[in-house]
Formats: sequence, C-alpha cells, structure tokens
Amino acid sequence: MTNPLDRLNLRPFEKRLVVGVAVVFFVILNAWFVFPHFSDLGQAQKQRTDALDKIKRWQAEIQQAASYQRQIKALESEGQAVPAEEQQNQFSRAIQMQQAQSGVNITSTSKQVVQTNQFFLVLTEQVSFESGEAQLVDFLYNLGAGSSLIRVRDLAVHPNPPRQALSGNVKLVASYQKNPPKKGAPAANPSGATSKTTTLTVKRP
Repeated sequence: MTNPLDRLNLRPFEKRLVVGVAVVFFVILNAWFVFPHFSDLGQAQKQRTDALDKIKRWQAEIQQAASYQRQIKALESEGQAVPAEEQQNQFSRAIQMQQAQSGVNITSTSKQVVQTNQFFLVLTEQVSFESGEAQLVDFLYNLGAGSSLIRVRDLAVHPNPPRQALSGNVKLVASYQKNPPKKGAPAANPSGATSKTTTLTVKRP
C-alpha cells in the first residue's frame, strides 16, 4: 500500500515533521473536547443515585399520608374555634382585663381599624402605655396566652421622662370569624294581588 505521504514528495525529515504536527494536533483536540468529559459518567451515575434516593424518600412520605391525615384531624379537633363576629367586642374587654391584672397603665388607645374579607374580620388597635418591665411582660404574655386570639404586631418601648418606668406604643391585632350570610326569605306575594284567568272561546263557522 502506498503511503499517503509519499504522494507529497516529502523528504524523511519533512514526513516526520508532518507526523509530529498531526500528533500534536490530535492531542490538542482530545485535551479540548474529550478529556473534560471524562467525569461525565461519574456525574451521571451520582445524579441517578440521588434521583433514586429522592424517589425512595417521596414514596416513604406518600405511605405516611394516611397517618398525617389522622394527626391533622386530631389537631383540628383539639384546636380552638375562632370566635363569632358578635364577639369582636371582647377585643377591648380582653385588653382592659389584662391591663387590670398586669398593672399596666394604658394612657390612650386609637380608634379600632377593621379589615375584612369573605371569612374573617381583623381588628387592629394602637395602645399607648406606661408600665414597669415585669408588668409589661405579663401584659403582653397574657394577651397571647390561653384562649385569647390577640397578638402583638408592633412594639416600641422607651424610658419615660423620669426614667422610673417604661412607656411606649403597641399595636394589637385580633382575628374573628364572620358569620355566614343569612339566606333571604322568599318574597311574599303583594297584598291584594290576584291572578286572573281569561277564557278564550273559538266559534266554528
């Protein structure tokens, strides 16, 4: 078989030079395109292993779905029902009651802000107070404890001018469930309204 290099009429040194350049070019191509992908197989195997582990975890969680449903129902049965809309007046009463029990002096209160949607009524009230440290902690803790639905949204505290007590402002928020809308009674017939029947007689010729 004729060597392709023989057709170029190259001298031996030139043939070796051409072969050397071809080898270097081949190595560069491999280093550029082939060598960087040597780790692709290992990465693909790792991704496959991770995917199988994730599927196993998901299947284990799916099998626990019935147990989770039972736990949710148990928690819902133990949970406290949201008060009806008529009980929103308890918002101010609860604040006043905790004020008296904790010994916090409320200096002023803002007008209640009412926000509502289809299901809930949210009341917000800004309260200015003057109190000792322990009394303030008891007041805020007792508001959110027990059956109360009141929570603290904003709180700003600083020493009063004599620096013998704390004064500040607190924004209190409570949520109440709205009553379902009452169904309207069926409309009654207007008094004195009567229905008339008209008889049509057709005479044959």
